[in-house]
Amino acid sequence: MDHFTRSSLNGFSAHSIDRIHLKRRDEKWIREQLEGSNARFIPLWQSKNLFAEAENPSPVLLSRAHLGESIDLAHSVTLLGEDGDRVYFAVDLPAEEDTPPSSLAELGKFQDLRRMSARLGRRDGALLAYARAIAHWHRRNRFCGDCGSPTAPHQGGHVRICTNPHCRQQHFPRTDPAVIVLVSAGEYCLLGRQTVWPKAMYSAIAGFVEPGESLEDAVVREVMEETGIEVTEVHYRSSQPWPFPSSIMLGFQAKGVKAPLQLNDDELEDARWFTREDMREAFKEGTLRVPTPFSIAYRLIEDWYDAEAATPLRDLSDIVAHIVKG
Repeated sequence: MDHFTRSSLNGFSAHSIDRIHLKRRDEKWIREQLEGSNARFIPLWQSKNLFAEAENPSPVLLSRAHLGESIDLAHSVTLLGEDGDRVYFAVDLPAEEDTPPSSLAELGKFQDLRRMSARLGRRDGALLAYARAIAHWHRRNRFCGDCGSPTAPHQGGHVRICTNPHCRQQHFPRTDPAVIVLVSAGEYCLLGRQTVWPKAMYSAIAGFVEPGESLEDAVVREVMEETGIEVTEVHYRSSQPWPFPSSIMLGFQAKGVKAPLQLNDDELEDARWFTREDMREAFKEGTLRVPTPFSIAYRLIEDWYDAEAATPLRDLSDIVAHIVKG
């Protein structure tokens, strides 16, 4: 399996929307699309997406008529791209209000995307994640980082330009790289847990890449800082957009030296070495949970587990179904 295929299995990663880079510069075309019947708008309020309230919630995508005057209140309206004959826009509504616009509240409920992600199809998840990430960037860049003057959106919302005529600095969307790694040593893999996670939840080791640091250096450093374990090999596996608020998760598998664990920096509440048999028994006892299959963390654990297991991790559904939570 190549990297592209492997990454497409991760949540938020599987939407083939055309981001129409060249059309972003055509302001007349964008204005026409905003008022056209093919436009669909993804509303956000307080960083939440709108979902129809049903047994199987689905994202609410609005026509221009349904959006109505709410578009005039928006902090930002960003062209996302085309998919077939549809043109998609993200609309970030004022987060300062205690309640969303009443006309939209009647259509569904604004809910946290991370909490809803496991119930979404891959296409919907990727589209909503894209909208959430770009809306967050606009909110964080209303003023120029060089001179402090207000910035204004251009190119369909994919650049903000300082309005100070003596500055005119261009600001582009940024993504924060973070590494996540499944470390193994012989028949063991290393999993850790944070205090804020659900009871018994363990996952791969993760952390942000620091300035002037390669991805591989970040893997080695994060594992040492959080667990005291020396990493000897690092292999890239896949990636996943993670718009909470603006990260890209870069997934690795690594080999390390099995040694007693040292929780040095208080990032983790606990960390343990698990064999595959340890994991199966812990699943049965309810003392181990792993992240949802929507996440890259699950895929890294699954890849390692399946490499030498008689029964694939996904086939333990009778055990895993009640313990895999978002």
